[in-house]
Amino acid sequence: MVRHAYEDAELLDLVRRYVTPDRRYLKLSGSLLRLEGGEYDRFARDLAEDAELITAHELSILLEGGWRERRTAAWLIAISRRTEFRERLGELLLASEVCCAGLAYCVALATFGTPDDADLLTAYLDRYLQRPDLDYDQAVALGALLYIDLNIGAHQAGRFLAPEGLWDQWLQGRSGGQCAEGTATYLSLIRRLCAFAEECAELHPWG
Repeated sequence: MVRHAYEDAELLDLVRRYVTPDRRYLKLSGSLLRLEGGEYDRFARDLAEDAELITAHELSILLEGGWRERRTAAWLIAISRRTEFRERLGELLLASEVCCAGLAYCVALATFGTPDDADLLTAYLDRYLQRPDLDYDQAVALGALLYIDLNIGAHQAGRFLAPEGLWDQWLQGRSGGQCAEGTATYLSLIRRLCAFAEECAELHPWG
């Protein structure tokens, strides 16, 4: 059940405080990598401040909202390293209840970067790489899993990338055929977004 801000005063207050200022929810995607100079610095500083200020209860409420709220909450969770939300983010990723939030979930899990996070990404890939009719977050989830594998010396992504494995099957089964980008593209995206989250985290007094 998705909560809607237009009919929920508590959620609406949080949206106004954390989601919509300066159209934050739109910038919390790959487009944030195009921010430059003072705009980049202000965006990172304001995001870091809110990641420190927001409470766990408020984050839980945002995660009940639509894609804008969930995307923003996942980024605030990633920056503040609130690993207590790990399972919840994994559930939301697997459910794929709303669009446009999966990348944020993947960034948060990659930022946490433990075998538990890799397991959640693996569960998602096991389910959705068998659905070539669904072009969801398979590519960025694989990028996040590769990122964790590289950092902890694991090899969970290997079975997906084996010749004629689930990744190849998903690509071949898509209506548009294979995509032009290779897995290195998605790994690079996750690496750069995690670096931004880390930079924001360092702005925390307790980060």
